[in-house]
Amino acid sequence: MTSKLEQLKSMTTVVADTGDMDSIRAFGATDCTTNPTLILKAASMPQYKHLVDEAIVWGRSHHGVSSRVTDRLAVNFGTELTKIVPGRVSTEVDADLSFDRDAMVDKARALIADYEKRGVGRERILIKLASTWEGIAAARTLQKEGIDCNLTLMFSLAQAVAAADAGAFLISPFVGRILDWYKASTGKDYTSETDPGVLSVREIYAYYKTHDVKTVVMGASFRNAGEIEALAGCDRLTISPQLLEELSKDQGKLERKLSSEKPGAAPAKMDLDEKTFRWLLNEDRMATEKLSDGIRLFAKDLLALREMVSKKLEAAA
Repeated sequence: MTSKLEQLKSMTTVVADTGDMDSIRAFGATDCTTNPTLILKAASMPQYKHLVDEAIVWGRSHHGVSSRVTDRLAVNFGTELTKIVPGRVSTEVDADLSFDRDAMVDKARALIADYEKRGVGRERILIKLASTWEGIAAARTLQKEGIDCNLTLMFSLAQAVAAADAGAFLISPFVGRILDWYKASTGKDYTSETDPGVLSVREIYAYYKTHDVKTVVMGASFRNAGEIEALAGCDRLTISPQLLEELSKDQGKLERKLSSEKPGAAPAKMDLDEKTFRWLLNEDRMATEKLSDGIRLFAKDLLALREMVSKKLEAAA
């Protein structure tokens, strides 16, 4: 019997949720995703010191603006990651721009331009945007320019429908953070089959497949291997190194749970304008709270990354 990780790869595209290249090499993921939290963690590892040093040297010759240097650092990591995975690398737009459509569009264009200067085509990159109304609107503009987008911090069907309507290449519904909210709110424990995060992704998957939506569904933010197993067959799943390792050591049988041929019962087709989207999101307390919380957490880690860069720029002056 092959491992559950190898069985999963036969039915789902496995994506590494890390900036640690050694972990990606170890488990052979097709794609990988990064965010400020993961970049901050990887930047502190000695094996990636050269990527940080290059960004600092570049920053000193470009007026030392920390926000530009952190962009440089993200692209440094992303460029190296494209040498390891055969598929896509996701690079995140600054969380503190999540409510500014034009700023997100400008930042995405700048990131893609930097990648292309290094010989990395836009077909290898996904631009990650928060699933706010403004982030989804930014994706609509970018997709028309051939810049594929990954709508992240997704917690509701309304966000998924709006992202699909915008033509987003991929969405990342967050499984574990939904579970966190329900456990804290109800005090209950959940199995993999009753997990609210799992059920949310299954609903989105059924909606997309039933209504012939081409946007890719990529479950994200897992708390345990059971959540991953409960979504086996999903288009893509982005998984942390710890859970990749756990699945690689498990020789049990993995059952396919999702299939485009039999996607399950789906909600009726929805038609969302901005007013309807905002109302539905407002009525979903969990999605509203987790979206704002996620943006705050990513912004906090982005600020920490900028502070680290500022200190290194000062030390190098």
